[in-house]
Order: sequence, then C-alpha cells, then structure tokens
Amino acid sequence: MTALAHPAQPHSPARRRIPFPTVDEIARHCHQSTEPETVHIEVHLPGPLNPGRLRSAFAEALHHHPRILMREAPGPWYRRRYEWELTESPDVEVVTFPPPTQDALKQARTRALDQTPPLTASPPIRLEAISLPHDTSPGTGTVLVLTVNHTALDGPACLRILATAAELYSGHANAPTAPPTRPPDPPEPPTDTPSVWTPPARVAPGTPDHSPGGNGMALAELPVPHRPKGSPYTVNDQLMVTTALMIARWNREHGQRPRPMRITMPVDDRSRGTDMPIGNGTRLVEVTFSPEELANAAAPDHRMGELLHRTATRTRALKSLPRPQLGHGAALLTAPLVPVAWRATLTRGLRRAAAPWTSTTLLSNIGRIPYPLDFGDTAGRAHAVWFSAPARMPRGLTVTTASTAGRLHVALRWSRTLLGPGDGAHLRDLFEHYLHTTEEHQA
Repeated sequence: MTALAHPAQPHSPARRRIPFPTVDEIARHCHQSTEPETVHIEVHLPGPLNPGRLRSAFAEALHHHPRILMREAPGPWYRRRYEWELTESPDVEVVTFPPPTQDALKQARTRALDQTPPLTASPPIRLEAISLPHDTSPGTGTVLVLTVNHTALDGPACLRILATAAELYSGHANAPTAPPTRPPDPPEPPTDTPSVWTPPARVAPGTPDHSPGGNGMALAELPVPHRPKGSPYTVNDQLMVTTALMIARWNREHGQRPRPMRITMPVDDRSRGTDMPIGNGTRLVEVTFSPEELANAAAPDHRMGELLHRTATRTRALKSLPRPQLGHGAALLTAPLVPVAWRATLTRGLRRAAAPWTSTTLLSNIGRIPYPLDFGDTAGRAHAVWFSAPARMPRGLTVTTASTAGRLHVALRWSRTLLGPGDGAHLRDLFEHYLHTTEEHQA
C-alpha cells in the first residue's frame, strides 16, 4: 500500500465557494488575451505511459487535492469579490494524448504558451502526454506538458499534484526529499542598494517575430553550477547574478544606458508533502543591483566573488522579512469595500501607471525537484523537468530554473512583442556563459 492510500484532504462539497485570494484577484484583473498568463511544466520520462492508467491516476490525484477542482463562479457586476466554486469532479477531460507526430511536442509547447485553460471550467489546467517518435533524439519516451492558468495556481502546487499522480500510477512512493540544509548565517549589515523609487532597467527590444501575441521560449540543459563547500551564497544567488549579468550584457549590446537592475524573486515557504496548500502560494521580493556592481563583476579583474557575497546578503534579508504575497498595496486594492469591477478598473490603471517601476525581469528558481516523479517500471523516473513563467510586458522576459537528476533545466520565456527566436537563443547563450563565469571567479 502506498502512502496515498487515503486522500490527503476530504472531498469538497459541491457548490462550496471560496473568495479569490489577493494574488488570484490581481491576476484576474490584469488578464490580457494577447499575453496569456500560463505556467508551463514539462516532464520528460524515458518510457511509454498507459493512457487509461494515466487518466485514472490523474483524476484520482485531483480528488486527493480537491482545492484544484474549481472554476470561477458567476456573479453580478456589483459583487464585491470574485469567487471560486469547488466541484465534485472535472468539467472537462484534463488528460489528452495528441498524435505522436514529429511536431507534437513543439505544438504542445506552443499551446502551453498561447492557450490558457479557461477559468470557467474545472480544473483550470490541462495535461498533454506526448509520445516521442522512435527517431527523435535523445531516444524515445514520453513528455508530459502541463499547462496551468496562473490566475488559479502556480507551478509548485501543480507539480505536487503531478507527483501524487505518479505515485498512484506506479504504486511507488513519491515522498518529497528534505530540502538542503545550510548552517546558520552570521549576521551581516545590509549592503547598499539602489533606491526602489528609481525606475529600473528594461530589457532592450530585440527583433520580434511579429507573431500574433503570446510568448516564445528557449530551453537549456546545463550542469548545476559548482560552488565551494561552505560558501556563503547558494546556487540561487549564482542564478540571480547570472540573470543580472545576462541582461546587462544584452542591454549594452543594444545601446541601452546602464540603469539599476531589479529582479523579482518568488519565495515559497510551503511544505512539499501531500498537505501542501494548493493555489498561488509564493510571495514576491525584489533584488536590486547597481550598474557599478554589474560592471565590476564583468570587468577583467573579475570581482565576481564580491557580487555573489553581496547578493547572498540581500536575498537572505529579503527572504526573512515578513511581507504579504504582493505587498501591502495589493492587499489594500483587493479589500472588498467596493464592487470588484470598480477595483479591476483601478488596478489596471495603476498597473499602467506603475509600468516604469516594474522590475526588469523575474527569476523563478524552483530548485531541486523534491519528488522522484516515478511512473513505474515502463515509463520510469523523470530525467528532465522544465518550468516557464509568463512573460507579460512591461517585463517581457522571465527566467525559470529547476534541477533534476543532477542537471539544471533553464527556460527563458519572452513576449513576442519584445523579442524573437534569435534573440532568445542569444540570451540563452549569454546565460550559459555567465553561469560558468560564476563558477570560475568565486574567490
């Protein structure tokens, strides 16, 4: 008997309603059909899956985590909240099996970036199982492409559901591994950072491909960056520095004047067990870099170690501060004092006005995937897992990373109104270069 012999949570009664939390409401207000707000998760398995068993396992996993079985409840214009309506069962077939053509994976990725699962049907996700053709390199297997409406759920929550499905499919335990432990950090004074009132750098426009809306994406598989044992910074700090240097170099190449760089970083404090809260559970903090810091780190004397140390100090301080998920302003905007339609108009107006102060980019480091994602003897364990976060303007570019089987999986995702495929490939090369640089010059 597996660890999931009994549901982690009881079945939710039909028609039960839950007010939209702050994050969900803000995302709902700012929805734009031209820039879908989707999270894309891509899991590569070495072998084939049985369609009937996968459908059954995923359906049962949804009932183990009934908070995902929800749709937006209808209501009058003068209502003061949006509400989720929990359902007893899915409204739609969640799992599909596209024909195994040469372009099946490419087309599934395009759908994941361009076509948002509707909020009006429960659950607001879809799972496509792509059988790779026998002549596809590297080898055959199955790719699971999970598309999530980010207004309702985030990537880690849906990965938890997929881990539950893997356990139910295979009968093998998929308990999460313990997160890595670090020795207590000695107290350090905060380092000077640019003012948050200074408009940060924007990603310089490239050569858009003029496709109708949506996002483009480039994936990379790299070695997990090395860091000396006992170093004061983490792999996340290396990724943060890499992202900042990548954009600074890109902007220099495109003639943009140096400006402070501000990178949004999601922080997730949830457990990864079967009791993990399902929904949008991360809080956002912003890490700032001055132009001088980035220039010094890229200079011939390679003051990379100093920048890594400064970044570690900043990220530790930001993670330790108690803060609402989107800040105090968002909590005020979603207070149900007036009809939600009025708040939506105000939120969209404020978002447009605040665009110059929006962070340069978002770096979402999922970290080491805590579940084996073992689908049994035939399909096997996941050997690669990619995530990508939506890249709505004015940021226009996001970086999402995760590590599986000792490899780092990187997704660069961009707005097609800002960049094109060639731009994305060049940014991917710059990311790889600067990630390697953080290993070479860590003293």
